[in-house]
Amino acid sequence: MKKEGYRHWLEAQKYQANTISAQMFRAARVEECHGDLDEHYAQDQMMSLIEMLSYSKDDERHNRPNPSKIPFEGVIRSNLASYRDAIKRYKRFLDLGGGAIDTSVSSEAEDNSQKMAEEGALRRIGLERDMQAALRIEIQQLELGISIIDDGAERSVDSGFIDITARDVSGTVVVIELKAGRAGRDAVGQILSYMGDIAAEEDNGKVRGILVASDFDGKARAAARMVPNLILRKYSVRFTFSDGHV
Repeated sequence: MKKEGYRHWLEAQKYQANTISAQMFRAARVEECHGDLDEHYAQDQMMSLIEMLSYSKDDERHNRPNPSKIPFEGVIRSNLASYRDAIKRYKRFLDLGGGAIDTSVSSEAEDNSQKMAEEGALRRIGLERDMQAALRIEIQQLELGISIIDDGAERSVDSGFIDITARDVSGTVVVIELKAGRAGRDAVGQILSYMGDIAAEEDNGKVRGILVASDFDGKARAAARMVPNLILRKYSVRFTFSDGHV
């Protein structure tokens, strides 16, 4: 495992120190019990490893044994889910080039429009990371009584990574998706996919969604009207200033 590079990448995602330590520990624990993670990635992009760490509600109902070599105490499904999330996150790191961005293209082949689009995407991703870090600190401003339940890191589901997973005062799981700019119909489809994955994983199937963006286009608003358990929330930024000479 590329430990130093992975740690730097996690820090760049603005995870808290305890979250970084937990993710590093879980990935290292899987590696200790199942072999080098980079070799697993080279073989099949970790898909066999991720599948082995899966444990369904049906497995739990039939009291099937822990399919992994990782020793632990407690609920098998929740323990394996935490290790699977850690491996999916390390896979994400490797998918992005192991934390390195390759800019070695010749001047003749360089496509300026593509380069500008990529830079814009990176800026958007960076802003969304900043939004997520800020919202995790001030989550009560989004909804009173809500609490974060994802251990400080995006929860992985079949459809991708959920920005923030929380629970409301009634005990319902809340999927929170953040968009730095204006959100369209695709953003509604994205959060609905996440909600569907969570509904399949939770025992009672109850789940809500909150889509946060600077604004929403007409198609996003129209689609959201048909989903009673999905809320749209607009954010705004307010600047404060102080004397820089003090």
